[in-house]
Amino acid sequence: MALPDFSMRQLLEAGIHFGHQTHRWNPKMAPYIYGARNNIHIIDLSQTVPLLHQALKQVSDTVAKG
Repeated sequence: MALPDFSMRQLLEAGIHFGHQTHRWNPKMAPYIYGARNNIHIIDLSQTVPLLHQALKQVSDTVAKG
């Protein structure tokens, strides 16, 4: 199975960088938050892209093993 191909630009255009309201967050996510705007956390896509690729690879490998 081919892994989906995506870029940071595509994720940005899709609005993936918008997180939860700032008062509804999990402090464990702090390293992945770029900042906040209008009381919404902005997710750091420079970390999201490689981690999402890793997750997709792991799922693909697991599925391939059956």
